[in-house]
Amino acid sequence: MSSEIRALEPKQLWNKFADLNAVPRPSKREERVIQFMKDFGKNLGLETIEDEVGNVIIRKPATKGMEDRKPVVMQSHLDMVHQKNNDTVFNFDEQGIDMHVVGDWVKAKGTTLGADNGLGVATIMAILESETIAHPALEGLFTIDEETGMTGAKGLKGGLLKGDILLNLDTEEDDEIGVGCAGGVDVTATRDYNEEETPEFKLGYTITIKGLQGGHSGMQIHEGLGNANKLMNRLLFDGFENFGLRISEIDGGSLRNAIPRESNAIVAIDAVHEAAFEAEMNANAEALKTEFKTMEPDLEIVVSKTDLPAKIMDLGVQEGLTRALYAAHNGVYRMSPDIEGLVETSNNIARVIVKDGHIKIGCLTRSSVESTKQDLANTLRATFELTGCEVELSGDYPGWAPNMDSDILKVMVPIYERLNNGEKPNVAACHAGLECGILGTHYPKMDMISFGPNIKGAHSPDERAQISSAQKYWEFVIEILKHIPKA
Repeated sequence: MSSEIRALEPKQLWNKFADLNAVPRPSKREERVIQFMKDFGKNLGLETIEDEVGNVIIRKPATKGMEDRKPVVMQSHLDMVHQKNNDTVFNFDEQGIDMHVVGDWVKAKGTTLGADNGLGVATIMAILESETIAHPALEGLFTIDEETGMTGAKGLKGGLLKGDILLNLDTEEDDEIGVGCAGGVDVTATRDYNEEETPEFKLGYTITIKGLQGGHSGMQIHEGLGNANKLMNRLLFDGFENFGLRISEIDGGSLRNAIPRESNAIVAIDAVHEAAFEAEMNANAEALKTEFKTMEPDLEIVVSKTDLPAKIMDLGVQEGLTRALYAAHNGVYRMSPDIEGLVETSNNIARVIVKDGHIKIGCLTRSSVESTKQDLANTLRATFELTGCEVELSGDYPGWAPNMDSDILKVMVPIYERLNNGEKPNVAACHAGLECGILGTHYPKMDMISFGPNIKGAHSPDERAQISSAQKYWEFVIEILKHIPKA
């Protein structure tokens, strides 16, 4: 781990982040980081609990003079999104994140950084370890599997936590105080199809889309970023309409909560159309690059000859697939009529796999309004069912309704203004899925708030954390803990 990270201020925070980032921690495979956190708590001599689903809770008594304050839960999730560039050789299951400093930012070399939500975890660790930071009775709550289903938050039992206030450290803008978030549901369409022998008079081609920014499918869904699955479908649809293109395989996107950056397809066309097909595909590629030149300057579309694939999709199923992907909504579905600038409902077509006679399309639908979330999920369901797919809705989790009368909010706003020369914070709901919505169902009387340092490009290899913002955030955390109201 780079010594330049450990030299950054505040050292307590960055050193704990460096320690954490040395431990592989993919969603669904958090055994090593769970043990790491348990060892950390026990080595400090603090009460340390692992619950039945793998969440870790570390309790620390109030510092002297703070015993009469409301007890506080500080919460972050242990897992991180694993994404890397195609040309980066990296094993997330065995290697720690390779970090470096670029100006005012900490980045990883070709992979996600894990600042989401590692900086939150590191914050709690630093405070639990500190002998000088004033605070009330604390519970550090480290949840698992936030990124792929929030199963840690879902499995947390009511009555286990003792705190009255929950500080969720999973917001990615340092001027924002979060008071609400979107819920979500996974929409997964599947179908089997018959494969046909590819006729000999055809030619094989690969179509590759890469170089897109990707990013967080909630926080960045409104930015107009390219979705590799939608762009690929445009090319395939046009190729079929004009040249009888037949699909052999598609592999697009990766994680449900990441805007797809790359897609690859293997196709076949009639040999007689070779020159016209290449000219048309290149013209379409240039048109797409022009269309996305502002948001996606590094977009690459490569069409190249390859060996003729042995099998192609059944023609009727292919027609239905390309039409369904064209019709399926991607991006913002509805803006909030109540909170200016807030995306209320959206969908991310995250994953498209076509191979060996099986289709799988994965979407993540988000909304802060339950009825609209269901409406969009049903829209997608109907779209895919019309083409013969079976559609499953799973992983449903609730949103977090804003409470503008929150007591901890009333404490935090004046502290923020005092620390930032009178600047007012942005008190807002976000379109990401935070665990507060689920935790609130287990602890309905708990006063919850969310905040954090500036993190850009989360869920992509461009993820970066701002050093100056981390210093601002750290000071904010310390002041909040000093001013927790009396019980």
